[in-house]
Amino acid sequence: MSTHENRHEVVSRSQWLAARRQLWLHEKAFTHHRDALAAARRALPWVKVEQPYRFQGPAGELSLTQLFAGRSQLLLYHFMFVEGWDEGCPGCSFLADHFDGANLHLAHHDVSLVAVSRAPYAEFQSFRQRMGWQFPWYSSAGSGFNEDFGVSVGSEGPRQYNYEPYAGSESELPGLSAFYRDDDGSVYHTYSTYARGLDILVNTYNFLDIAPLGRNEAGTMDWVRHHDRYEGQPGTAHCCHD
Repeated sequence: MSTHENRHEVVSRSQWLAARRQLWLHEKAFTHHRDALAAARRALPWVKVEQPYRFQGPAGELSLTQLFAGRSQLLLYHFMFVEGWDEGCPGCSFLADHFDGANLHLAHHDVSLVAVSRAPYAEFQSFRQRMGWQFPWYSSAGSGFNEDFGVSVGSEGPRQYNYEPYAGSESELPGLSAFYRDDDGSVYHTYSTYARGLDILVNTYNFLDIAPLGRNEAGTMDWVRHHDRYEGQPGTAHCCHD
């Protein structure tokens, strides 16, 4: 049972309907603005990927082109898991819990959704099994892929994350990058987003935003745990979302 005190105004049904109609107008405006923003995102210019990036998967080494799995579009989540870690970032894991359901449909719409981490491939297999995930998850160990796409920011010197200077403590951060593969095999980087830009991947937040108390967070994702640790297990997420 909730222990939250009800501080909301209580009104008649007709008063509620009048207030709801006013909010409905804001929701319609937001929906149209979101459509326009999505169109502007798709209209961004592209950059041809020239670097011969190599990744490790269950069958050995792969190219970036092979991550498309024969499709023309690739959504690649930069999952925070570095060498020496026993488990992935709780915030990234929260996002990743949504991937398998999406892949049931994306794979039939010419889109591959995969994750890539900096840690060697073998190091995140036990955690993947523990979480029960099925989505493709590859290692970028030994390449400059994470640096080039803005999620490995190092610990010294001028650093940048999410298109602005970064002064945080993390050297590895989350993100999502989109790519297109042309018929001639050329690959283009079309989009990347970071930090709060990743909220769009979290359908749980869409449900919470409709719930009476909303996200009810003291800080972004402060309540999130690995999904097998919710029962009586303290802890905090350490993904950076500003």
